[in-house]
Amino acid sequence: MPMIRLTAPAGALTEAGRRSVQRDLATVLLRWEGAPDTAFFRAQAWSYLVELPDGAQSTAEDGAPRFLVEVTVPQGALSERRKAGLVEEATKTVLAAAGLAQDDALRVWVLVHEQPDGTWGAGGSVIRYADLVALAKGQQGDA
Repeated sequence: MPMIRLTAPAGALTEAGRRSVQRDLATVLLRWEGAPDTAFFRAQAWSYLVELPDGAQSTAEDGAPRFLVEVTVPQGALSERRKAGLVEEATKTVLAAAGLAQDDALRVWVLVHEQPDGTWGAGGSVIRYADLVALAKGQQGDA
């Protein structure tokens, strides 16, 4: 199942952006993963916002806020095209949440972590990618 984590300096997001960015990023991830838009899959798209205290993030050049988006998906869930779309849309989502322009896109990094099959579990059981695909196919008919 997909998980997305945004790490940002505290205060770097607009008030409205802070309220919506987690749900927005989870929606972006589900769309690019190709999951059905069902309550079950939306509930499994976990999203975290980690806000760093003042002074905890910097570069060798300046202290302008940088944003790190980490995405964890089952290995094989994203083709190269889907990864590219996810990175582009996640970047735009973070920029909008921070009130920044496209010119600031290099301040957003997106790392895609692919979890090898058999190394993720939920509900006390190992979940394999094939199980998720079968579940998604069953739910697409219900959506």
